[in-house]
Amino acid sequence: MTDYSPLLSTIPSIKHGFGNKSALLPELLLPYRATLPEKKQVHGVRIADIHHPAQVCGEADGFFTREPGILISVLTADCLPVIFSRHDGSAIAAVHAGWRGLLDGILEQMAQRINREDRTSHWVASIGPAAGSCCYEVSEELITRFQQALPLPPELISPHHHHLDLAAIAENKLRALGFAAVDHAGSCTICTPNTDPRLPQHFKYTSYRRNSHRRAADPHHPGIKGRNQYSGIIITS
Repeated sequence: MTDYSPLLSTIPSIKHGFGNKSALLPELLLPYRATLPEKKQVHGVRIADIHHPAQVCGEADGFFTREPGILISVLTADCLPVIFSRHDGSAIAAVHAGWRGLLDGILEQMAQRINREDRTSHWVASIGPAAGSCCYEVSEELITRFQQALPLPPELISPHHHHLDLAAIAENKLRALGFAAVDHAGSCTICTPNTDPRLPQHFKYTSYRRNSHRRAADPHHPGIKGRNQYSGIIITS
């Protein structure tokens, strides 16, 4: 079942959705697939302005448009997908934010892009499915880097020993950057089970971390190339 944001669902002039293993690109966005910009995500902080369908963007991890009829999206498999809309649906954006992007300021770059001609207080944001603090175990060194770099309570950054809470960090950043509202859609990409008995897979989402563990135990287990899930948004009118 596709995940949707309660916040974004109240805006009538847009469509959006967060993909999963059974629908990498949400079904309601499939008719617009040909308009997707061509890009290479590199865990960076560059924001690309999208002006026409199938635009070639090069390396970018954030996307902004005011043009109707162009689907913008990010591909993820544990990193945070964050999608944005102006409250009236006249402009939209999307960001791919893993731990590198959060540390290096991809959300701040998106806020700066919006504030060039608008205000973040006119926008809402939704954080999609990603590795949760329940499962996302990292090194002590990385936890320390976050705690030294961000003015946030240490227990918010790492609520469990050596576990990082990407979604909580992102939400606090977004609220500090002045976005009018922030919500969450979906759940942990590593451990959330599939609950649809009609589908064969055990887990709901593609997970790079889970797949890496399985490949370490069985080198013949397939990788996730081509199976990342799309989080997308489009202005329809």
